[in-house]
Amino acid sequence: MADLFDRYRVIDVDTHLTEPPNVWTDRVSSKWGDLVPHIERRDDEDAWVVGDKVIFKPGAVSMAGFDGTVPDHPATYADIPNACFEADARLKHMDENGIYAQVLYPNVGGFGSQTFLRLEEPQLMLECVSAYNDFLTDWTSPAPERFVAVTALPFWDIEAAVNELERAATKGHRAVLFPSQPHDFGQPALGERHWDRLWAAAQDAGLPISFHIGGQDLSGLSKDRAKIGPKANFARISSLSFMENAKGIAELLFSGICHRFPNLDFVSVESGAGWIPSLLEAFDWQWRNGGVSKEHPEWDLLPSEYFRRQVYACFWFEREALGTAIDQYPDNILYETDFPHPTS
Repeated sequence: MADLFDRYRVIDVDTHLTEPPNVWTDRVSSKWGDLVPHIERRDDEDAWVVGDKVIFKPGAVSMAGFDGTVPDHPATYADIPNACFEADARLKHMDENGIYAQVLYPNVGGFGSQTFLRLEEPQLMLECVSAYNDFLTDWTSPAPERFVAVTALPFWDIEAAVNELERAATKGHRAVLFPSQPHDFGQPALGERHWDRLWAAAQDAGLPISFHIGGQDLSGLSKDRAKIGPKANFARISSLSFMENAKGIAELLFSGICHRFPNLDFVSVESGAGWIPSLLEAFDWQWRNGGVSKEHPEWDLLPSEYFRRQVYACFWFEREALGTAIDQYPDNILYETDFPHPTS
């Protein structure tokens, strides 16, 4: 088995880091007091708190090895496997499971960094983003070749976002997290030229852009209007959130971003891959049928061709539909586990 792992290095392109309790309290100015994200014990559970508001529960995203399903989850850090938040334990877990490298996504800050907006104070928001990125640099330092750090961005401030991207690149970060629907948070739509400075900076730094599901405003999708129950509702949300990333892919392919930045890669994370061929077939059909090439003669490729050149999707459980995706786009389909999330 060891020989097999030596010959084929498995890269897990979507895992999550359960942030330790001191991520922000050790790195953000104490002048902000209890507005700095910190852990408190609430109703016998560890919870991330800002001011007097609970914003997150670490156990809810640290389900590896847990005998239960959402909404049940580990209550405290003592109940969470060390591999969720300790680098040495994570490396051991990777070795035991034949994983050479892992791409690391956050939890507390949101899957598009949108949760930082809840801090409300602009300077505090920036400090907390930078603090997370500094923590990530430190956490990955025992094995930077095996841990792929994904930079969080203050996307609500384009100048600060570009600066943070460039700063993180100098510290060895290798990808950038971005919401696929920034207009959900009062920002320009993904396809607007407002973002070109950011795309240019990422392209120059050689950092791909990651669109992780849940990096959108899912408040409408999350509502259990039919009262089907928390477990059924979670399964519904987890499935339909794939299509939220599909909207981001459409923005990429129909707005000229890939044409303007031909050396910039994009990854649709935790959104599955079996649906990719059907979507791209529809894109190409509508492109031709709608006369897009006449409206934009400068766009010299079909949507599926831009996708093949610059866009990637990830899978972890699919079987039946996945074969077609791999057959048609063998170089664009990546493997993930989503460790240690509930769906992993």
